[in-house]
Amino acid sequence: MESKRELIKRILEEDLLRLEDIHAVMVATKHLEGIGPLVQSEYESQLRGIWDALEKTMDDFFDIIENYKDYGLDKIYFELGEYDVIFFILPGTNTALVAIVPALANRGLLEVELENARRRILEVMS
Repeated sequence: MESKRELIKRILEEDLLRLEDIHAVMVATKHLEGIGPLVQSEYESQLRGIWDALEKTMDDFFDIIENYKDYGLDKIYFELGEYDVIFFILPGTNTALVAIVPALANRGLLEVELENARRRILEVMS
């Protein structure tokens, strides 16, 4: 039987990394702990700087999430050069689904896919 961690990793790989515009994904908590990062191999070297920056600032993002959770904060988007980093907060947890996508990607389509993955991950976590 697969562990929760293995099930979540499979969701990330099969539901999200298969999409052309999701170059990297992880389920993260404070201190950049969690599952991943899982990166499409052709983008590994290009995204190394972004992962380094996230590693240094992840705690700050989770402080923001904590400060705004009572106001219904659901997502955080920010741009780093040619990429957008999307935090989809997992409600009731100190965890987020984090994706790195091209800045010009179809955000609406990606939101649907990320929301579906978020729901599946929450089911596994409960």
